[in-house]
Amino acid sequence: MKRLSDQIPYQAIVDRPKLVFPGGKKMAVWVIVNVEEWRIENAMPRTVLSPPMGQPLLPDVPNWSWHEYGMRCGFWRQLEALTRRGIPATLAINASVCGQYPRVACAAKDAGWEFMGHGYFQGPMHKLKDQRRSIGDAVQTIADFWGAPPRSWESPGLTQTAETLDLLVEHGIEFVCDWVMDDLPQVINTTNGSITSIPYTVETNDIAVYALQNHRSDELLNRGIDQFDRLYQEAAQNARIMAISVHPYITGVPHRIRYLEALLDYVAGHDDVAWMTASQIGDWYSAQMEDQS
Repeated sequence: MKRLSDQIPYQAIVDRPKLVFPGGKKMAVWVIVNVEEWRIENAMPRTVLSPPMGQPLLPDVPNWSWHEYGMRCGFWRQLEALTRRGIPATLAINASVCGQYPRVACAAKDAGWEFMGHGYFQGPMHKLKDQRRSIGDAVQTIADFWGAPPRSWESPGLTQTAETLDLLVEHGIEFVCDWVMDDLPQVINTTNGSITSIPYTVETNDIAVYALQNHRSDELLNRGIDQFDRLYQEAAQNARIMAISVHPYITGVPHRIRYLEALLDYVAGHDDVAWMTASQIGDWYSAQMEDQS
């Protein structure tokens, strides 16, 4: 039986070759905004309220509405926070959002954000009846809307099967961020060629901080500063990459948005840090590795 880990050669961070960002930058930070469609006829991907008297109900109105608030209100706060600062973002998008929430998708397109595939609907990859078709539909739908097929991918919930990477490469995906295993990119081998893992995060990610760990509203700022400071210190020796992953219904709410804005301002206060997108990081890494060979 194929083991996914066998496709990923181990590399200690201290043994990685010296990598250099353009323009003398020390490190890169990329911001991922996750926009999803939660189908009201299904169970919700996650919940903020437990079912009353322990009896789950469909439709799950309060938890569906929790997410819907993000698409109606929270997204626009995050959009303003990023565009006002001139920060490029990577939009991890369920392809169905292009049709169900065109106002959101159009705003991201107009802002010049990179569209990153995030499944077709919000649901785990291992529950799909036809994973190949679902990935193909997602890639084509995004291509039709955005004007180009996505080069990068984040699986819903970071879920994969043993075939997912093969199928992503088959559909033209070059970069994947499901593997939160390194502070630098990593090439992964598949039966259809290689794909590059881009450093992602479950730590400076508002889902973990708030929806799972139930921290105070200022925790993403505190944790984000600590994460950035250590990576910035290490970047004096070799390149480092930091991810900040956010969701409209989590950090787009009124009592948290200012802490995301403060974190962006803190990072932006360092002139030797590059704001990048998924494919920019992937292209940079590919060019650096070519120079090393």
